Amino acid sequence: MSTTHLERLATRVGILPDYFDQSGTKHRTTDETRRALLAALGFDATTEEDAEDALARLDAEASRELMPPVRVIEIGNLTHERFDVRTPRSRARGPWRLDIETETGRQYRADGAWQGDALLELALPPDLPIGYHTVRLCLNDVSQEWIDEQTLIVVPPRCVSPEEIIGPGGAFGLIANLYTLRSDSNWGVGDFSDLATLGEWGGSAGADFAGVNPLHALLNRGNDISPYSPVSRLFRNPLYVDVARVPELDQAPEVRERIMSPELQAQLASLRESAEVKYEQVMGVKGIALDALHRVFWEGVRGSGNARDRAYAEYVAANEPALTRFATWMAIAEDQMRHPGNTHGCDWRDWPVGLRTPDSPAVRRFAETHETRVDFHRWLQFEADRQLGEAADRARSAGMRIGLYQDLAIGTSPAGADAWSLPTLFARGASVGAPPDPLATNGQNWGLPPMNPRVLQRNRYRYFIDLVRSGFRHAGALRIDHVMGLFRLFWIPEGRPGSEGAYVEYPSNDLLGIIALESVRHNALVVGEDLGTVPDYVPPALAKWGVLSSKVLYFERDWNSGGAFKPADSYPRLALATANTHDLATLTGFWEGRDIDVRRSVGLIESDEDARRAHDERNTDRVALLRALSVEKIIPENSAPQTPAVLRAAVHAFLCRTPSQLVGLSVDDLAGEVESVNVPGVGPDKYPSWTRKMRVSLEVLAASTDALVALRCDGRMRSSTEA
Repeated sequence: MSTTHLERLATRVGILPDYFDQSGTKHRTTDETRRALLAALGFDATTEEDAEDALARLDAEASRELMPPVRVIEIGNLTHERFDVRTPRSRARGPWRLDIETETGRQYRADGAWQGDALLELALPPDLPIGYHTVRLCLNDVSQEWIDEQTLIVVPPRCVSPEEIIGPGGAFGLIANLYTLRSDSNWGVGDFSDLATLGEWGGSAGADFAGVNPLHALLNRGNDISPYSPVSRLFRNPLYVDVARVPELDQAPEVRERIMSPELQAQLASLRESAEVKYEQVMGVKGIALDALHRVFWEGVRGSGNARDRAYAEYVAANEPALTRFATWMAIAEDQMRHPGNTHGCDWRDWPVGLRTPDSPAVRRFAETHETRVDFHRWLQFEADRQLGEAADRARSAGMRIGLYQDLAIGTSPAGADAWSLPTLFARGASVGAPPDPLATNGQNWGLPPMNPRVLQRNRYRYFIDLVRSGFRHAGALRIDHVMGLFRLFWIPEGRPGSEGAYVEYPSNDLLGIIALESVRHNALVVGEDLGTVPDYVPPALAKWGVLSSKVLYFERDWNSGGAFKPADSYPRLALATANTHDLATLTGFWEGRDIDVRRSVGLIESDEDARRAHDERNTDRVALLRALSVEKIIPENSAPQTPAVLRAAVHAFLCRTPSQLVGLSVDDLAGEVESVNVPGVGPDKYPSWTRKMRVSLEVLAASTDALVALRCDGRMRSSTEA
């Protein structure tokens, strides 16, 4: 069948013509969806003539490039690769010169002769090291010169493997939602000092990693509290800064006196005792103290040349220009929120026109007149980074061979700093989501702007590289949320239901190569969250690059055998095995069917009859789980564990018997938490996602007999003296 210009244009820019849903049904992309997504990608395809013109512009653009702006090559393929150059389309001929400068300054040069209307194949130096290198090509004829430049990224064949860090045996770790942690000293939300305590406790118990939710920057107010919808994925949430550990406090007796006042101590006690995280109140109290401590830094440390000042200067230099852009966005957002009657101060799309572009004269003037406030947000990021690094060091010192396990969210808020800083990278007019499935018949719209893959490549993957580096900083492992997004993302046109979306392809081989390069440089593992609909080509690609899969007990079922839980030995080796995730029921909640009651109360289960059927199915699930545990001889046949803690211990023992090299035990499950931290698909008016705290403090948990019983990981309990 002949294809239209519209179809060819859509295919050219990566819009897939169809996809298969979870039931195996094929869904074809409609022309209406193609036009909407092409518009989001920057192409007018209203008519066939418009689409034909867009194709012609793409051809003309390609003809003007001697070489693509970026290229990713595996180091093992260097001797087989050729450097393809598109020569100018003319009858000209003349000399060419190729210069390659490695990131360390090493120089390579080659030259020769070229002739127009031909593909010039140049050999790459076989001894190029891994890294980010610059290629410059110059072509000459008697009357003209053509010059082009490319970023050449040479990557290792795979990520760091678990064997390289923990040896041939498996390891286990603790996974927590940092904001939920209680302690006797925090200010109403888990902080970096609590993370350090968790690492030390886990390390003393034989754990090798401490995993947390994404620590990306949030506004910490209203509905802007989800760690998976940050204002920036490049920087941290200052909510987690422990004020008591900020070095400037030693030079500010008046701030310390204010903190120790009966009034503030009573306020902190109330925030600690609250069953939910009160984000805005916590950030308000911390913000006053941190603002005072920054003044101490600004007036007495900055420019002094002491160790703290030098460390700050180094941090700023290493993170520019993104750091100052982020800090400027934060300062503008704060200023806009102070305007009377302004309800959209944090959404840059509603700011005065002059402030909507990061390089505008109005933004430069604002930054100059608010220099101290912009620096406050830079300093906050510096201190957050320092405290996170300290937590990582304490976890390692406690014996954790992997250390901190961080989480990289799939996207960023359309109203946030990243989207403002890089407006051409993030597509407007479409959102990332998921196609319809049995649990979401209209699909899921996550409200996150997708990255434009063409702009991502033309920007030489700079944002993605910074993103991955930020995720690996101070981490021994990195979880990549919705790892299928490296291959394709489901784009939903603005104002349309998920059923009218389509998949858009991404340069997965390039992105995975960059991840592998940064994994090797940071000596850190990579885990891909590959739950849900996974195309057939994704698992072998992840395995090839050494990315661990995610295996969740609740989903590892044999539905051809009535939903029996798969045996422990069926789990893959290159995987992280867990009982659940932040989107699922805790073990206690699952066993008691609490998640079913919650789903009924928020409308995800439509009727009482449907809820009764769900509880009946859960009874079957409980029997199947006990059978799986007894088959493994973890519990006696035909008997249930005597206590809830013993049940949780049995599940953990099951996970630790799998071949999976990593096993993650939820701190919520060690503590016997019942309520989930998140119920996907419902708003905060129905369920307070991302706010529920743990019922007991870290101090109580570490001394809890039930937690000690539940902390069972047969065969993976590294001794406290083992390095």
